[in-house]
Amino acid sequence: MSERIRLLLVDDHEMVRAGLRALFEGSDEMEVVGEAADGEEAVRAALRLKPDVVLMDLALRDVSGIEATRRIREADPSIEVLAVTAQDSPEYFFELMKYEAVGYVLKEATPSELFTAIRAAHRREAYFYPSIARYLLNDYLHRVRSGREEQAHYDGLTQREREILRLIANGYSNREIAEQLVISVNTVEAHRGHIIQKLNLHTRAELVRYAIRSGLIEVGDRAP
Repeated sequence: MSERIRLLLVDDHEMVRAGLRALFEGSDEMEVVGEAADGEEAVRAALRLKPDVVLMDLALRDVSGIEATRRIREADPSIEVLAVTAQDSPEYFFELMKYEAVGYVLKEATPSELFTAIRAAHRREAYFYPSIARYLLNDYLHRVRSGREEQAHYDGLTQREREILRLIANGYSNREIAEQLVISVNTVEAHRGHIIQKLNLHTRAELVRYAIRSGLIEVGDRAP
C-alpha cells in the first residue's frame, strides 16, 4: 500500500476537529498527524510536522487562516493548503489564491467531496467548490454580455503557453513544469513571462481565474 496522505487539521472549534479526525480514522488513504486551534499554532505545527495537506479554517482567533496560509506557503511551498471553511465568498477565495492555497471547500461539503479535494491537493491540482465555480462562470458571462470581456483577449496564447498556464494554475512550480514537459526551467520562465505580458495578469489568482474561464482547468463536474 502506498503511503497515506498526511493531514494537519486547523480549526478553532474542538468539535469540528474531532469530527474531521473521526472521519479520517477509518481511512486507509489518509491520516491526521496533528491539529491546531489558531493561526500561530497552525504555522508552527505545519513547519514541524511537514504534513502533505493542511485543512485550514479561515476564521481563526488570532492570526487569520489566510495569513497562516501565507506564512506556511512562504516557509515551505511543498506543504499544500486546502481551505475548509464556512466562508462562501469569492473575495476570500481570490485572497487565498494570491498566497497559493491549492483549493477551497465549504464545510457543508460531503465527505466524498472533501476526500476528492484532498486527493487533488495532494496531487498539487487546484480544486474549487461548485459555488465558487458558479461565481466565476456568472462573472464571466456578465462581462461577456456587457462587452467588458473580449474573447480575442484569450486568443493570443500559443498551445505551449496554454499548456504551461494550465500547470501554473494547478499549482506546479517552474521546475515541476519543466520536468513534466521535458524542457528547461529557463524555457518555462520565458514562457511564463510571455503569458504575463500577453494577458497582463500578474498574480496566481488572476491566472487561475483566466484558466477557469478559458477552459484550461476543470472546476468539477458538479458545477452547473
